[in-house]
Amino acid sequence: MNELLQILQKSDYLKNLDNSVLFITLASLITWGVWRFVYSRLLNLSERTAFHWDDLLLHALKTPISTLIWCWPATISLGLILEDQIKAEFNWLTTLKHLMLITIFVWIFIRLINEVEQQFLRDKKRDETTVQAIAKVARLCFVVIGLLSFMQAFGLSLSGLLTFGGVGGLIVGLAAKDLLSNFFGGMMIYFDRPFKVGEWIRSPDREIEGTVERIGGRMTIIRTFDKRPLYIPNSVFSNIVVENPSRMLNRRIYETIGLRYQDSDKIPNIIDQIKLMLENHPEIDAHQTMIVNFSSFGPSSLDFFIYTFTKTVNWIRYHEIKQDVLLQVINIIKENDADIAFPTRTLFVEPNSQADIANQPPEQQQ
Repeated sequence: MNELLQILQKSDYLKNLDNSVLFITLASLITWGVWRFVYSRLLNLSERTAFHWDDLLLHALKTPISTLIWCWPATISLGLILEDQIKAEFNWLTTLKHLMLITIFVWIFIRLINEVEQQFLRDKKRDETTVQAIAKVARLCFVVIGLLSFMQAFGLSLSGLLTFGGVGGLIVGLAAKDLLSNFFGGMMIYFDRPFKVGEWIRSPDREIEGTVERIGGRMTIIRTFDKRPLYIPNSVFSNIVVENPSRMLNRRIYETIGLRYQDSDKIPNIIDQIKLMLENHPEIDAHQTMIVNFSSFGPSSLDFFIYTFTKTVNWIRYHEIKQDVLLQVINIIKENDADIAFPTRTLFVEPNSQADIANQPPEQQQ
């Protein structure tokens, strides 16, 4: 009889346990449905506003909140089942719940940072390299906060961890100084912004020239104009001069042209016409320095120079404009019945010397 009562009691307990688990699961399903309904309503409202931050926040909350709605009740159900089977208390389930909350918290903020980063990159109103750098630092901060919270949840002392981290950081810094110098060199590139992804840079100190493809935590990748990749440690950029032609305001045309000595009387007219042509050229920036002047007496030419700036900074377009300017200069020179000089040498023979040679015997003339 006692055995029968025990069996009935156990059967009732199992039924209650099953009912509790089933109730928790149904409650999770209902809560998830309510959350999906509320999320869709909030999303519709946020899409009607011109303010984008509410959209980003909702997108960041969607998956983590759904995960929490299912995982938190599942942890409670797991605790009930284990307590029934093993007849013991499971304190680690409480720790697991704390870890779950920390994970959800960090997950939400990382998703929010990613959404904000993508929004800024889509708008193209801010520097891409700076946006990526700030996003990386923010993600790293929340990951570190999450790890410290994990350790505290396991009962470790944060003060002890920080003390150990200070000593360990000194040891690691001495052992991996090159790695750290590259990391901080990358941070300086991000915040000083001497260049960014997509820009053309070169260094007169090193054989470095090309387009920046990626600025990483340890090295920067530059694609040269012959399509070779250069992998340069970030610490190098703190010790060299970097030139950034992509940020030029104008490109300069600086050419020296020589005329024949017999065209000396035509130089003033040629210079005036060339200067007028440059002032009226649609692709020449007349607000910048413009000089066209006779400069020197060359060995076989009278030299003048052209010093002016184009409006464009595009490399291909610049050479097209420069070609057009030089062709017009040639036409102006031709229109003035002058010509461009080339290296020549004139030999003068004294007449007396010619007579002496003519009076010499034939065998000596040879």
